[in-house]
Amino acid sequence: MGDLILVRHGETEWTLTGRHTSWTDLPLTRHGEEQAKSLAPFFAGQSFAQVFTSPLDRAVRTAELAGLTGLVSDPDLHEWDYGSYEGITTRSIHRTRPDWVLWEDGVPPGPDGHPGESPQEVGERADRVLSRVDAALQNHPGDVVLVAHAHFLRVLTARRLGLPADAGRLFQLSTGTVSRLSTEHGHPVIAEWNATGTSAPVR
Repeated sequence: MGDLILVRHGETEWTLTGRHTSWTDLPLTRHGEEQAKSLAPFFAGQSFAQVFTSPLDRAVRTAELAGLTGLVSDPDLHEWDYGSYEGITTRSIHRTRPDWVLWEDGVPPGPDGHPGESPQEVGERADRVLSRVDAALQNHPGDVVLVAHAHFLRVLTARRLGLPADAGRLFQLSTGTVSRLSTEHGHPVIAEWNATGTSAPVR
């Protein structure tokens, strides 16, 4: 059975400034586009069981610039719904809530359609994605690629490793990177993490 490859989208203006970015559909910066293009060697000459992307443009564009094809949009790959903290930095939040931690406290509700999510709710979405990943890995040869967002992919990694959703705090993930989740003796492991376009290809 193949592996699970995780791709975090390239840089946006809000990732530069540390603003929480969920449903706000920002484009990649010029540097973000270059980050995405630099990932192409990871995928050149490979065929994949499936390539799933978040529906947001910054993820889809990253996948396209990295040379991935046959993209399938999956709404469960959407970034953590930050509720009323959308567009706000952690530093700003700490001015009124100095002890706030996303991984413990979640977020307060935002505008209509954006109630915010707890770590456990994001974990439930990640589990649904992993069920589809497992089906793809069983039914088709090759690896499965997910192109999505930092906090969501960190939660998904925790769940893949059998950890609670809030253990995603342990896995820092930079923009424009590739990571690989594999198995060793039948158990899930991190085979590579946070690799950039200047790193050696994953395989």
